[in-house]
Amino acid sequence: MRNAPYADWMKIGIDSWMLGWEASTVIGLRMAKLAAGGPAASAEAQRMIAEKMQAAFELQVAATTGKLGSTPHAQASKALLHYRRKVRANAKRLG
Repeated sequence: MRNAPYADWMKIGIDSWMLGWEASTVIGLRMAKLAAGGPAASAEAQRMIAEKMQAAFELQVAATTGKLGSTPHAQASKALLHYRRKVRANAKRLG
């Protein structure tokens, strides 16, 4: 039996929701670190900006070189996977 035609896109929706949930966790952990102040907070603020720029650059390179795939679904799925990996790594590091 084949999946319903919308099932793949439903997974994109769920993955998007999960990215939002995971990002909210990282935001909370980061805010606590920033609120504590000191050199660690300053380093975290700089790291936060640098890693966002790096993640966006990596995704742009993948998109322009065709590494995200040729269909809208593949591109959306791989973009979400890219960002979720980065966010999960931050949650692990900060938690």
